[in-house]
Amino acid sequence: MKHIAAYALTVLGGNTSPTVDDLKKVITAAEGEVDDEALSKLMADLEGKDFAELVASGLDKIKDIAIGGGGGGGGGGGGGGGAAAAAVEEEKKEEEEEEEEIDMGGGMDMFGDGGDGGDDY
Repeated sequence: MKHIAAYALTVLGGNTSPTVDDLKKVITAAEGEVDDEALSKLMADLEGKDFAELVASGLDKIKDIAIGGGGGGGGGGGGGGGAAAAAVEEEKKEEEEEEEEIDMGGGMDMFGDGGDGGDDY
């Protein structure tokens, strides 16, 4: 998989006919290990073929496969919980009242300019 991914990245990067060495550079840059036999087989299989056409034909082959998702939303909650909802709202109001700015005091000079804005810009 990493070999075809390296091939795809190389083609998408503008090299329409990458070499084995190009792919090795991509794989090793990602700290991967190159399987020379698998890479040689891949290059032989892709020789003379247009990568964009291969991708398009592959997508056409799998277009009818149901892939993931599709699950409907969960069932709605039951009614009659009016007292519980009121308690939750009361709790939220209390939390909002408790939240306030915390003065961190001095010493928070994130940009190292002493808070004066500096003259860099």
